[in-house]
Amino acid sequence: MQRSRLRRYLGLIVFLALCFGAAIPGAIFPTGEWYAQLTKPALTPPGWVFGPVWTLLYFMMAVSAWLVWSNPGLPKARMPLILFIVQLALNASWSCVFFGAHSIGLALVNIIVLWTAILATLILFWRLRKLSGALLVPYLLWVSFAAYLNIGLWRLNS
Repeated sequence: MQRSRLRRYLGLIVFLALCFGAAIPGAIFPTGEWYAQLTKPALTPPGWVFGPVWTLLYFMMAVSAWLVWSNPGLPKARMPLILFIVQLALNASWSCVFFGAHSIGLALVNIIVLWTAILATLILFWRLRKLSGALLVPYLLWVSFAAYLNIGLWRLNS
């Protein structure tokens, strides 16, 4: 029993590390002067909003994946968890493309693919454990808002 509990907590730590690891490119490629000079769409929040929002979202994403992983019947969870990792990689790559390469158009393509992957992950997680799917809803909504911002930045600055 003790070993099983330790395994579960270690699993949570791994998922937290994976999710918060997706934030590393954002730290490597900060907004900087290039972003400051862009014309922003209406409803662009102040920069300080992004850190707390992403912190909460990464935490919820980690718990969501951990609940799927720790649920009995791991073979059914394999594909949803692989898709979760794919969307996490897409999430991390957005900062590289947008802030690193300064490619607003390619970042737009990235975020559309990311949004689709999040939706698919949410649906698969929901089927396995409703709470896991529900924990991804705020993430999907925030990325929808981020897509709006990305579209606006592309239209206003291309």
